[in-house]
Amino acid sequence: MLLYRLAYCLLWVGPCLGLPTISEQQKESETATVVLPSATILGNVKNDVESFGGIPYAEPPEGPLRLRPPKRLERHLGTFDGTGAAGACPQMILSTDNVDFLSEVLGSVANLPFIQNVTGQKEDCLSITVARPAGTKAGAKLPVLFWIYGGAFQVGSNFDLLRSSVLLIFSLQLGWSSMYDGTSLIKYGVEIGKPFIFVTVNYRVAGYGFMPGKEVMEDGVGNLGLLDQRMGLEWVADNIKAFGGDPEKVTIWGESAGAISVATHMLLFDGDNTYKGKSLFRGGIMNSGTAIPTDPLDCPRAQAVYDQVVHTAGCADTDDSLNCLRELDFTSFHHAVTSVPGALSYRAVGLSYLPRPDGVVLTDSPDRLIKDRKYAAVPMIIGDQEDEGTMFALFQPNLTTTDSLAKYLSDYYFGHITIEQVFDFIGTYGKGVQAVVNGSPFGTGLLNEVFPGFKRRAAILGDILFTLGRRLYLHSTSSSNPDVPSWSYLSSFDQGTPILGTFHGSDILQVFFGVYDNYAAKSIRAYFINFLYDLDPNDDDDIYPEWPQWASGKQLAHFFADKSKLLDDNFRSDSYEWLAENAESLRY
Repeated sequence: MLLYRLAYCLLWVGPCLGLPTISEQQKESETATVVLPSATILGNVKNDVESFGGIPYAEPPEGPLRLRPPKRLERHLGTFDGTGAAGACPQMILSTDNVDFLSEVLGSVANLPFIQNVTGQKEDCLSITVARPAGTKAGAKLPVLFWIYGGAFQVGSNFDLLRSSVLLIFSLQLGWSSMYDGTSLIKYGVEIGKPFIFVTVNYRVAGYGFMPGKEVMEDGVGNLGLLDQRMGLEWVADNIKAFGGDPEKVTIWGESAGAISVATHMLLFDGDNTYKGKSLFRGGIMNSGTAIPTDPLDCPRAQAVYDQVVHTAGCADTDDSLNCLRELDFTSFHHAVTSVPGALSYRAVGLSYLPRPDGVVLTDSPDRLIKDRKYAAVPMIIGDQEDEGTMFALFQPNLTTTDSLAKYLSDYYFGHITIEQVFDFIGTYGKGVQAVVNGSPFGTGLLNEVFPGFKRRAAILGDILFTLGRRLYLHSTSSSNPDVPSWSYLSSFDQGTPILGTFHGSDILQVFFGVYDNYAAKSIRAYFINFLYDLDPNDDDDIYPEWPQWASGKQLAHFFADKSKLLDDNFRSDSYEWLAENAESLRY
């Protein structure tokens, strides 16, 4: 019953928390115009922000272009109406292959063609949305904040009208596309005297953009979603001047899978982030995610995903299964793509779709590339929510013993170590009552243990997927390039939220939208915009505390709703040391 009650709560949590809605007054707007070499773009003027939505940057990746790298759009668009919202790429909202009834029902409903249609989802989805302060002219040379949405590489878009109640269930964990209107951020930048251009990119997700398998690797069509994002950055380099942006002052920013994407863009093509002789970006901001150490596209775990998709599609016995997938109608292909485990499911840690080494775009596992200094070392901010694992831990209520938890982690995450080693790792989180007290949501004592083992499992999932992975990443990057600055943080501004705490994705409400106009929202936004301008979150006005570089003292900026302080980045040291000692065996 817990999952049913929680789902019912989340169904309405968006409206209750005051997510932005589109009023009749907002619908009535003026228009703005930008002239590009390839088109004249019409945009909206609303709330002192000009927005140009859904501008195509690549040919539709459908038909013969399905499961192929993006093809740059070279034809002239004439006068393009960018006054509407950008459509979404097809979403894997929930897997249709779930072991619990709730997830199975929600997955089946959310992936219906009807839901795909009413939310504007289609394969012809590769577009850019640009927003700027009203009145900005070409030549203003404002810095550019390039947003990459999250969603476990399974969902996400820039579609500003995805307001179906079914989809709101997932909006907080995934940072749904209905939340990616940059108006609030842009207005805050103007308020503090630092205006900027905001850009969002649509990219292919799930099996459309991150299909694994040896067949994919042999055909040279891996990591297509990353190539979509990269082409979006190239579009910015070619066109952002016309909107008043400076192509040499681009910062890439993402949350969850978007943050993983940001980190991975530093690694693509062995760290070559240049286009026409200039860097595509000069800094990165990563909310809840970093580059994941992974095995290649053709590893057994990845191959199992491809084989399941091919089997569901009825392509297993064909001479060319990859071409068979390309020739399927949309509904059949989408059903096959969503037949593998999803992020919000029992196998939450078993990501089916994610960036993996393909030998060309991503030449090796991220940890090796960083160690070998084969990455674009740019200044960065990276941080986490305090309780990253609580939402994911809700989907395994049967894992009530250490034995069952160890088997689960061994089966779905730790594929290269012994079960005895997994037991050792679990032991670093304590036993019995102590494991509850030490668990997540952190700092809640014996409270929130909604079923046996929940808090310990939430702590573990949050650490291996996010929090302690961030610390490993920072140790590695600061060792490889000690002169490149980085700053890190931990957010605890939702302490006291029952069961979930300051959970994965909750920063979208605070930081992206500033729904709660509190200290956390204002300070984090100010730090990020300062970084966008100067590659340093600090400035000279002394409104907010000095944020030291991570390498100088291994300290985090620790954000609460009403204040911030410095926190030593040494908590859960036993768990971290275990991960560090076994890092070579933890590639996913």
